[in-house]
Formats: sequence, structure tokens, C-alpha cells
Amino acid sequence: MRVEPELILEPMVDGLLSDVLAEPERLSTMVEALGSPLNVVVPERIAENAEKYRALYHTHRLGGRIYFAHKANRSSALVHGLVAGRCGVDVSSLGELRHVLAVGFTGDRVIATGPKDAEFLWLAARVGAVVNADSREELTELAAMVARFGPAPVPVMIRLSGFDSPGVPILSRPSRFGIHTRELDAVLDFLDDHRDVLHLLGLSYHLDTTGVEEKALALEGCLLAMHRARNRGFTPTAVDIGGGFGVNYLADRSQWENYTTELGIALLGGRPPMTWQNHGYGLRAEAGTLRGTLGVYPAYREVSGPRYLDELLSWESPSLGRTLATLLLENLYELYIEPGRGLTDQCGLTLARVIEVRTTLNGEVLVRVAANSHDVSTEDHAVLMDPVLLPERPGTPVGVYLTGNLCLEDDFLTRRRVTLPREPAPGDLLAFVNTAGYFMDFAADHALMQPIAHTVAVYRDAGGWSWCLDEQYWPGKGDSS
Repeated sequence: MRVEPELILEPMVDGLLSDVLAEPERLSTMVEALGSPLNVVVPERIAENAEKYRALYHTHRLGGRIYFAHKANRSSALVHGLVAGRCGVDVSSLGELRHVLAVGFTGDRVIATGPKDAEFLWLAARVGAVVNADSREELTELAAMVARFGPAPVPVMIRLSGFDSPGVPILSRPSRFGIHTRELDAVLDFLDDHRDVLHLLGLSYHLDTTGVEEKALALEGCLLAMHRARNRGFTPTAVDIGGGFGVNYLADRSQWENYTTELGIALLGGRPPMTWQNHGYGLRAEAGTLRGTLGVYPAYREVSGPRYLDELLSWESPSLGRTLATLLLENLYELYIEPGRGLTDQCGLTLARVIEVRTTLNGEVLVRVAANSHDVSTEDHAVLMDPVLLPERPGTPVGVYLTGNLCLEDDFLTRRRVTLPREPAPGDLLAFVNTAGYFMDFAADHALMQPIAHTVAVYRDAGGWSWCLDEQYWPGKGDSS
């Protein structure tokens, strides 16, 4: 008889989050006061993460700017955690721009990206932010606006896409953002005619992929495009490569490998289902054969964050014959990056109160919590990891499905059956680690008039750690020494 392995996906936890989880009674009191779900963020950690990227710049002898991709969340405390340092902020809406200006960022530390309406463009130009443009139409609107209202010239970057691969083809996935590299000359013509109002600061890309090869192709393409711009008499000085450097969510590689292997076996009928209604995350069984592609985030990653950026910069350009870092250095180009997920690694968790535990007629244990799939959107982003059950008590491991508080059939916090160390009871807490940094705001809404989570900030002090409401956190609070 086949022995089925324990299907545990233990989350990576370190730093102040470990200390926070060690006091479940205190967390329970916080949830009692502020409600479930409750987001907990760690502002001091985001500043530490930024310095790790900065140290990598020094390793490669590069200059440049690190921008926090604000769209990762709406926390004021995390932005406050960066304002006293050297990190800038990448904003992708008028609301985000207003937010960072209100907490103390000056316009010269801001880059405006993404879709932009007239009001967003106007304020970005007025405060001196870099405008990372997606299209010639956006440049046209900006040029007319600056000519009318000033100040001029506004620093702009051009986002490129559709990079061609010399030699062995490398698939560069299409994007609705950016200007195709083959259209660059026409854009440079426009900028040449509007030098009095727009200043070309550099070129950029941002790709929705974890593939280093594809990102290296794009960076090489930007370097070649920079050369074309310089030949046209422009003086660009920076290359912006966006983010997407990744996070390692899991503590154990073997658990990840076991889980993904067993999922395929379950879909083929070789073991009981591991997911609700045998959901395959992109895989399916057809005539005894596993088809499709596993469409989940690689939750265990040996190389992520600054290490991923280091690997990218160390990549040798096939057409230029030197590493990408060397090429940036030789041309005295600055490197701009815009991590979101990567800067919020270990910067928070989401707490949810257990409301009900029941067993269906088929023997499936359903655990309903005072939260929903919009509050903890790891399922939407296909990040598979277990929550931490609090408080710790003796018991027998049990597989459960985590359901939310919405009157919707698909309101699962996880479609996979999660193995908990014991059966939870009403009143217990589930802590979803590493979510309040990145997953707490993408989908959160007032569906069915359910409340949106409050957010608190935790920080070190002489007695261990303290907390305050997110908007009450300011740099220097507590003692992080």
C-alpha cells in the first residue's frame, strides 16, 4: 500500500514576524479590538530590504535609484518606513501620488508609471516626478500640458516592449504596456520636436515574468535602444528594469517538491484529491495522461530578491559580449528598479479568526474564518503556503479546507486542502504570513457589506514589540536598534 507523504507547505518566517507570532494571546486581543481580518505590517523590515538591494548596487559598482512599487499595498506605515531613507516610490495612480507626497516624499523621489489620466500627469509634472510613459499618445498629452502650465522640461522615460532576440529565439511575451522597440525612432522624432518641454531621462521595461533570460533580453534591448537615442543627440542616463525579482515564501524545498509531485498523482487518481473538486491549478488528467501547465507561483525559490537581481546583472549579453552590469557601468548608466513584492518580503501577515468548523457528509473538514478570498488573495495570485494556527496546542494533524465569509461557492481562502497541526476551534487564529505586505489590498472590497481589514504597524521597543494603527506610525517610533 502506497504511503502518502505529509503535504505541508510551511511558510518562511523570520525577523520581527517571528516575535509577533510568539505572542498569540496578544494577537487575539488585537483582533478582538480591531476585528477580523487584521493586517499587521512591519515598517522597519521594508527599509532593511531596500538596503539589501542597495548593497548589491555597491557590489556591482552601480549607481541608481530604488523605487518601492506602491501598488503592492495601501499601507501608510510601510511608506513611512522608507521616507527617511534613500528609497523612492513608484506610483501608478493619482491617489498613490497624493499619498506619498502627504507622508513626506518630495517629487524628485517619485516615478509615475502605469495608465495615467490628465490629473495624474498634471500633478506628477508639477512636483517634478519622473514620468515613465507608455505611449506616444501619453507623451503628446504631457507635452501639451507642460507647454501650457509648466514647469519645463519634465523628465520622462520611455517604456519599451516587444524585444527581438538575436540568434536563438527567446519568447518575449506581449504586453499592453509600452512602446514596441520598432516604434522607438518615431517616438524619438516626437521628443526631438519637444525638447523644450520633455527631457529624455532614459528607457525602461517591466515584464510580467519570472524568467531571467527574458528579462536579460529586455535589458540588452534597452541598452541598444539607449545607444540609438544617443546617436540622435539625446543624453539619456538611466535604465529602469522594473521589478519582478520574486520572494521565497516557503521554508522547505522538499515540501514544495513533494506537494507539486503529489498534486499530479492526485489528478491522475493515484491518491485522494488534494484540492476542492480536484482543482488542478492548470493541470488536468486526460485519458490517463497529465496535461496542461502548473499555473502557480514558484513558492519555494532558491534565487529571489537581491540574489535574483544579482543573477540578472551577471548575465552575459550574447550580442555585446559582456555582463549586463559591466555594460551599465561602462556607459555610466544609472540603474532604476521598482520592486513591490521583493521589498515587502517578511513585512507583514494577515490574521483571521476561526468562526466555524464542520465536517461534510463526505468527510471533508471545512473551516470558516472571519475573512474572505478578497482579504487574503494568495489564491488569486496562486501562491501556495500554509497558515500558522494559533495558539499552539497538542493535537493530531488534520487536512481542512479554508472557507470565507462570503455567500459565494468559490469563496475559498485556499482551494487546496491545508494540513494543520491540529483541528482548529472557533476563536483560534490563522496567521497568513507574508501576505500583509503584498496580498492585502489587490482585491479587498466591501463585498456583501463585509468589512475591509484594519491595518496595524508593529515595531521593536525596549519590551520586545509594540503596535499602533497603520496611519499613526512615523519614522523613529520605538527602538529598532
